[in-house]
Amino acid sequence: MEKIDFYYSIGSRYSYLASTQINALTKETDYQVEWHPINSVRLIAQRQRSPFEGKPISGQYEWTYRELDAKRWAKFYGVPYLEPRGRVHFDSELLALACMAAKRLGKVEEYSRLLFAAMFQDSLSAIDERECITRAKACGIDVNDFQAVLKEEETVKQLDATINQAFNAGVFGVPTFIVLGELFWGNDRIMLLRHYLDSHRLRS
Repeated sequence: MEKIDFYYSIGSRYSYLASTQINALTKETDYQVEWHPINSVRLIAQRQRSPFEGKPISGQYEWTYRELDAKRWAKFYGVPYLEPRGRVHFDSELLALACMAAKRLGKVEEYSRLLFAAMFQDSLSAIDERECITRAKACGIDVNDFQAVLKEEETVKQLDATINQAFNAGVFGVPTFIVLGELFWGNDRIMLLRHYLDSHRLRS
């Protein structure tokens, strides 16, 4: 089965929105989606070009517009959405490591969905290590195993490797989908991804 690589960050509103469409995407295309958690803050820093620092380079990067846009997409998809900016305190590195720990334990999709819910659906004021552990337990991960793997150097190494893998593949932001060597950035490119996969299937 062909695969689609999905690079995402838990704190990214558009990563959350894109994640809500993955089940439909896999059913429509018969492609398997491989979830790759990253810390997009580190990826952007590695590229040394951030659209979020200083004066926005265009109106689409204004925070007020991004919040409005995300709410519109959530309504279009029919999914819950609570804006986290100014409401939820979190450490993007911790969340990326928590997802990587879940990946090492074979539960990355289930766990990532629960963290997305914590960020964008539940009325939380913070997502700290305790909350990460609570979500691990909720998706059937042994708490002791999760805590141990979260602290292991190998988890850090795998996160570093995934960020470098994304960088080398040309990823410059999240969410990003890569399939058959083609890169699709952004929640709003899912329709183009579907079209590309449909076209490829017809040519096969």
